[in-house]
Amino acid sequence: MNGINVIQENERVGSVRSLFWPWAAGNVSLLALSYGSFFLGFGISFWQATFAAIIGTIASFVLVGISSLAGKRGSAPTMTLSRAAFGVRGNIVPGILSYLIFVGWETVLVSLATLATQTVLSRVGHFDHNLSRIIGFSFAAGLTIFGGVLGFHVIMRIQKWLTSATIILTLGYILLTISKVNWSQVHSIHSGNLQGFLGALIFGITGIGLGWVNSAADYSRYLPRDSSSRAVIGWTVFGASIVPIILVIYGSMLAASSKDLSGAIANDPIGALTTLLPTWYLIPFALVAVLGLIGGAILDLYSSGITLVSIGLPVKRHVAASIDGVIMTIGTIYIVWIAKNFFVPFQGFLITLGVPVAVWSAIFVADVIMRKRDYVEADLFNPSGRYGAWNIRSLSLIAFGSLIGWGFVTNTFASWLSWQGYFLSLIGGKQGPWAYSNIGVIIALVIGFIGHILLSKKEIAKQEQ
Repeated sequence: MNGINVIQENERVGSVRSLFWPWAAGNVSLLALSYGSFFLGFGISFWQATFAAIIGTIASFVLVGISSLAGKRGSAPTMTLSRAAFGVRGNIVPGILSYLIFVGWETVLVSLATLATQTVLSRVGHFDHNLSRIIGFSFAAGLTIFGGVLGFHVIMRIQKWLTSATIILTLGYILLTISKVNWSQVHSIHSGNLQGFLGALIFGITGIGLGWVNSAADYSRYLPRDSSSRAVIGWTVFGASIVPIILVIYGSMLAASSKDLSGAIANDPIGALTTLLPTWYLIPFALVAVLGLIGGAILDLYSSGITLVSIGLPVKRHVAASIDGVIMTIGTIYIVWIAKNFFVPFQGFLITLGVPVAVWSAIFVADVIMRKRDYVEADLFNPSGRYGAWNIRSLSLIAFGSLIGWGFVTNTFASWLSWQGYFLSLIGGKQGPWAYSNIGVIIALVIGFIGHILLSKKEIAKQEQ
């Protein structure tokens, strides 16, 4: 029944180690294997891809870990605590951005789980395509809605089982495919330039960890207030990073060993991985693929329900999550059964949203770092309180950071997004060496972080007096 409300002290129990399970389950996905191919697509070597995966993944989840501290200090979810930086009413702007990201990703993850089931069942038993999709969709959407609607305690139990099962079955996949790795081909890939390495690094930051900042406090808010801050960050980073790093590196090995596999992954990220497996392991593979995707979708649905309430929908959290489940269901049906070329423009849509979300994330992290005292929880719900109704400085910073960030990214996923990259002429143009580095995301992060410190440090000190 808890939503955007402050968690009562008697409900704040448990160990910091419990953070390992939701973050591990949310990021134990075979999609990370496909990311290995995407990293190499930036024209870099295997070792550069390895370093980009390690640095990008850990750096992005350090931001998530720092944001988790807000939950321990404020007993409320991320998109409620964000009101301290943007104002009680002004927070509707980052709230809408976060909501779109959550709903978008939960729809994509359930759609991928549905299509992965179709791929496997069609190969194993020559199932009808529609029947295979219905089976996959029913299982993926049903478990996602079940966990997302029932909330924190159910999620913590489900994610523990999902993590354990997915890790075991993923190890099975690695053992069965390790013989496909051609070490001579892996080592023969030449090193790429700095721009290519940074492009892969930024892809790791945005594609793996950055999107979780806006749900970071949703789980740490249930921890006792005296929990170790260092442990909160450490268990969040460890739980979220360890498996994606291993899978991206191993995926790079597989992609470097086979150009055919690398090309197939670009068109069918999950289904392409089945070509390396014996037939008898296809059902376990389908299970690990679907469970890994569901783990992330559950976290997204739970947080999207919280976010919908935080921006003003006057319903309980479980009702909002149910509404999101309906939207996710309709979106998945459209992607899987109706759309012809939906994924391409939709990915472009998510990248476009990624720039303002990067600014928001940096502002929120800077805000958490600058605050030395716990949040005054009552004022998070009072427009006349110390946090105010609208923080024009922070909202202007999102607008400015987005304007600059969009100018330094290119978006080839959809023609209607070709307006981006209008500042790239300063560093070589849209076809130049920096064109596909997506350096605009890093610029947006820097603008949000430094800008908030410069503009709000004195105001935060005044609030805490």
